[in-house]
Amino acid sequence: MSDPLHILHSVFGYEYFRAPQQEVIDTLMAGGDALVLMPTGGGKSLCFQIPAIARAGTGVVVSPLIALMQDQVAALKQAGVRAAYLNSSLTGTEARDIENRLLRGDLDLLYVAPERLMTERMLDLFRRIKIALFAIDEAHCVSQWGHDFRPEYIQLSVLHKRFPEVPRIALTATADEPTRREIIARLQLENARVFISSFDRPNIRYRIAQSSGGAREQLLRFIREEHNGDAGIVYCLSRKRVEEVAGSLASKGLTALPYHAGLSNEVRARNQARFINEEGVIIVATIAFGMGIDKPNVRFVAHLNLPKSVEAYYQETGRAGRDGLPADAWMIYGLQDVITLRQMLAQSEADETHKRVEQHKLDAMLGLSELTTCRRQALLAYFDEHAPEPCGNCDTCLEPPQTWDATVPAQKALSCVHRTGQRFGVTYLVEMLLGKADERMQRFGHDKLSTFGIGKDIDANTWRGIFRQLIARGLLAVDIEGHGGLHLTDACRAVLRGERRLWLRRDSKPVKTKKERAERAATRTTFSDPADQRLWEALRTRRRELAASQGVPPYVVFHDATLAEMVERCPRTRAELAHISGVGERKLDAYGEEFLYVIRAHAYSPESLAE
Repeated sequence: MSDPLHILHSVFGYEYFRAPQQEVIDTLMAGGDALVLMPTGGGKSLCFQIPAIARAGTGVVVSPLIALMQDQVAALKQAGVRAAYLNSSLTGTEARDIENRLLRGDLDLLYVAPERLMTERMLDLFRRIKIALFAIDEAHCVSQWGHDFRPEYIQLSVLHKRFPEVPRIALTATADEPTRREIIARLQLENARVFISSFDRPNIRYRIAQSSGGAREQLLRFIREEHNGDAGIVYCLSRKRVEEVAGSLASKGLTALPYHAGLSNEVRARNQARFINEEGVIIVATIAFGMGIDKPNVRFVAHLNLPKSVEAYYQETGRAGRDGLPADAWMIYGLQDVITLRQMLAQSEADETHKRVEQHKLDAMLGLSELTTCRRQALLAYFDEHAPEPCGNCDTCLEPPQTWDATVPAQKALSCVHRTGQRFGVTYLVEMLLGKADERMQRFGHDKLSTFGIGKDIDANTWRGIFRQLIARGLLAVDIEGHGGLHLTDACRAVLRGERRLWLRRDSKPVKTKKERAERAATRTTFSDPADQRLWEALRTRRRELAASQGVPPYVVFHDATLAEMVERCPRTRAELAHISGVGERKLDAYGEEFLYVIRAHAYSPESLAE
């Protein structure tokens, strides 16, 4: 065995463990089991990679995605760790070579998909070697209630039955209390120590706004003004919209690529590879994209539709800013998202118990979106974490929304739903409130009702916002037949009777001055000193060249945070460079002189001397 702290220093280039990494590693080193809940970018991987290197034998990592395995193995090899993966991307000869290395004890870590692991052939192979530990990554995949459910994960309890002496660690960044209980039960981790880190990602700014039409234009403006040249992910609800948005962004000169299940495997793989390996690529995707993406310098995640749950939102937004530098979680959504998701839920073939759980999750997501108080406090509270103070880094903290007493307008809207028979959609109801008598309305005789035209004092966009919030608060429901009609719920009675005042969020378009936009854009990795900015660009260029020569992503060489520290501290010797976070012994040997040359050349350049 080796000392974990020495491995942290010499292999990974970090000075100290973050809490609770040390305790997790000590648990595994002593042969115990662990369940680790830690936010994306919090250092989960080190919790099993270091003890796998330190303990005798090979650490076996169960991983759900080929891309995730390839990414982590590439990064480990760069650090000098003997790592490999077994999955369907390998030829038979390549797989046999990996298996022979495993039998010889020539691997510190082996990544394997759950489907392959569960074969008798693989389990028999494991019986013939010394296993340091089993790590079950993305453990929330065991939950049948989750959107990333993988049936094979349920069978992983076999590891405890077949190898009772081998310590196990299950890890996830996304699990509420019911999901945690499910992970423990299904993986037989009743005796495991549970480690729950803060779910807070303070470097991410959460921003949610209502769409007032022109979503693509809003997205383009956001990217141009705040993330021009940055890598980002844009999530859409449908494949069709993915194609439309990717095409729209590309037509404006951005490198935007689509990703959804309707594309061929080759196209998906090519687009994902470009996103991982190139700088400034934007992926526009359905939720088919993302789990296991380790790219640390994703500067924004945008949603053009409402996610189905807070867990999905947290997991997807968590792909931004894994390097700890400032990042944005930006979302716009509209009334149609609410109606569509409710319809999809009603039409699903799931049993009633499952539907009730999903309905609760959707209601929680709607609640988060319609908040007038700190979003981060509500997001953390969903995961049973208390934040005593507003965060100061979300839209509701930075630009507190206005509220208004909407009791009377809400009564008008509810009465309109009632008098038209509780079977019409929002567009029809808004036109009725505005007094627009088309042929259809005249045919039904609704232009003669007392509610016809009683809302002329309010514009159509505001009415749509009122209906959206009434649905979000459960005062109106979408019909289960799937036609988008609205009907009253029992919860609306108190409002209709005047027994309850209703305060709603006032929808408004945020107006940012040129100065405010510039200040926000400056929170990216930019430097006020032009000389520092030139050095930053020079280091990134050299990193890109070195990565391309080896066929690996640039961040596998060094993270942006490591390069930023080089700019700040300007090391001139190998000894000084060794103290930069993320520079381990293997990378110091492989890249030290390359980056020191860039730094020295910059220090003595004519531009620097002139300054």
